[in-house]
Amino acid sequence: MNVDTVLLGPPDESTFSELYKEHALGLTRLAFLMVGDRQAAEDVVQEAFLGLYRRWRSLRDPGKALVYARSAVLNGSRSVLRRRRFPFPGNDLPPAWSAESEVMVGEDRRQVLAALQRLPARQREALILRYFLDLSEEEAAATMRISRGTVKSTTSRGVAALGRLLEEHQ
Repeated sequence: MNVDTVLLGPPDESTFSELYKEHALGLTRLAFLMVGDRQAAEDVVQEAFLGLYRRWRSLRDPGKALVYARSAVLNGSRSVLRRRRFPFPGNDLPPAWSAESEVMVGEDRRQVLAALQRLPARQREALILRYFLDLSEEEAAATMRISRGTVKSTTSRGVAALGRLLEEHQ
């Protein structure tokens, strides 16, 4: 289903189900990269879709339902992080999805994820949206509710800061 084909009014069950099926995993990855806890990430995504369903009739442009969901996931992740004293429970880096994936995650990736968590929140969000989720500048800007130019400059500063953090580690 193409999100641009979503019709006005309450979503029919198949439309909403298709939106969920196509995008829940990617949104869960976004939340997971932000909060570092699988259960919390899944909860954030469920809340985002619940909010989307409840507000469907009031969406100005239902074709942008995915943008709304991404923004809701990002905001929900921020709320989870605000309630915590440390970004990740018990360690400096998010847990792996499974034992098998832990083996596949190389030391370089672990270092990048750990360094990513040391960045300011906005830089971390911009880098996750642009490079982990492969969103365009426009999509990241809509998700973060900032201008495209701000995404561009924040991403640039984030990449530079990430490089410095990774050099310190070596």
